[in-house]
Amino acid sequence: MTYIWDLILYQPLLNLLVAIYNLVGGDMGLAIIVLTILLKILLYPLSQRALKSQRALQKLQPKVEALKAKYKDQKDKLAQELMGLYKQEKVSPMSSCLPLLIQLPFLIALYQVFRNGLNSSSLEMLYPFIHNPGYLADTFLGWWHLAQASWPLGLLTAAAQYWQSKMLTASTPTIKPADGQDGGLAAAMNKQMLYVLPGMTFFFSLTLPGGLILYWLANTILTIGQQYIVFRRHDNPQPNLS
Repeated sequence: MTYIWDLILYQPLLNLLVAIYNLVGGDMGLAIIVLTILLKILLYPLSQRALKSQRALQKLQPKVEALKAKYKDQKDKLAQELMGLYKQEKVSPMSSCLPLLIQLPFLIALYQVFRNGLNSSSLEMLYPFIHNPGYLADTFLGWWHLAQASWPLGLLTAAAQYWQSKMLTASTPTIKPADGQDGGLAAAMNKQMLYVLPGMTFFFSLTLPGGLILYWLANTILTIGQQYIVFRRHDNPQPNLS
């Protein structure tokens, strides 16, 4: 199983990283950023679908909360009404999770590449057509070592994660529960995640390789841009002129 994993995911990603490393003049940080952009393009259809589904579910949240309030003592009826709502709106609660789960193997393989691949011993796994540089410098801009943990990178990544989460919560419709109180469970959870996710990101950055955190930062920034475009198009659909 390990051999198959290395053959399908780990080794191709490692070779792609080294090939980019050669092209950008031996700067591992730049190589990681370019690799992030290429993987973002490759996985674009999946992440695009996940963001669209996520936005659609956000738009439905007030209706979901209204049904929960109306049928709070009738669980079977509530489940039936929710299924009817999702079917009517052509939205699946799992549709935003499945594309992300498909991307998970890539993230795990990347973690292994940044944990084990930022050293010269990994060069033995290069394909014959990939130039062997003989040595891999683990630096970004000549001085930032990416094989080690980096709390400044973690702080920047946590800030980007906060920004991304803020975009999600800011674009979520305000929910007024039936009892007249502001908030609701969904709103409370959104507020908690606004701080929990960035906090977890920074905590993990204290132990993970800086190369993985740099990937995380670059990917989060790209996702913010993609998220902005998707949400804007979803909220302001172009008229059909046909």
